[in-house]
Amino acid sequence: MAVRRGAAAEHNGSDKPPSPYQYFSRRDWAKLRADTPMTLSAAEINQLRSRNDPISVDEVEMIYLPVSRLLSFYVESMQNLYETTERFLQTEHECKVPYIIGVAGSVAVGKSTMARVLKELLARWPNTPKVDLITTDGFLLPNKTLNEQNLMRRKGFPESYNINGLRRFLGDIKAGRREVKAPVYSHVTYDVVPGETVTIDRPDILIVEGLNVLQPARLPKNGEIIPFVSDYFDFSIYLDAAEADLRRWYMERFFQLRQTSFKDPLSYFHRYALLPQEALAAVGNDLWDNINLVNLLENILPTRQRADLILRKGADHRIEEVSLRRL
Repeated sequence: MAVRRGAAAEHNGSDKPPSPYQYFSRRDWAKLRADTPMTLSAAEINQLRSRNDPISVDEVEMIYLPVSRLLSFYVESMQNLYETTERFLQTEHECKVPYIIGVAGSVAVGKSTMARVLKELLARWPNTPKVDLITTDGFLLPNKTLNEQNLMRRKGFPESYNINGLRRFLGDIKAGRREVKAPVYSHVTYDVVPGETVTIDRPDILIVEGLNVLQPARLPKNGEIIPFVSDYFDFSIYLDAAEADLRRWYMERFFQLRQTSFKDPLSYFHRYALLPQEALAAVGNDLWDNINLVNLLENILPTRQRADLILRKGADHRIEEVSLRRL
């Protein structure tokens, strides 16, 4: 069923090391759904998808149900591991330790849709676990700070985030603390909302979605302990696609926003709403070429091989290949 790239290298004398992943075609991965029931209707799936990110019942059944099934096994195994460790340490179970799933990938690849669909599938397991979803957008530095530090054209790059705040948030979640608060981001004003927070209260599973969540930090020479954001993850997913497809999807979404969000007078991009097609295309290409593409090549794509699961999209947004890291 699984097709291993690099397997030939193990037998043909090549110096290329074997791949740490098992590779599955779309059809072979779909077989791993087994008897997992479909718990989302077509109408519900349509409500969960983002603009310009088509996802069908067929896609959920073939790709996301097997992912959900795999995660159900992993969560159960992790819970058993915690209990075993407590018996070894002779400690009493003080609080529930959430299972944290990281979701990474480029702008316009469809992370938000995938995260929302996965959240709903996980929450509908027979034992109905409590599943929460948080995006790292809320941990972006406010626009005022970005402007002061000349980072507005670096928004979405690692240096534009309050990384310490994000690490504290994840540390509190992993410690099982009650009512942990995270800042809220508005995609209308394109800024963190002052004074507004979302509260996460001891979920069984937390999904953390963001551009750079798999990126390691620079290690200090003195050996000081500085955790990576991904150190808090129990499982990580990278949603992948070809660069040309990402550009096309980004530009399609950009033009669609002119007819929707950009018309809102409160929108950060309201000034683009009445631009002629050619001028708007120039703005979109600039944003992609000089911000989003640079961030993808410098910071996001290099983290792909750190993921436990890589889902590779084709030009039609359907997942064509699945890569699962070997244990």
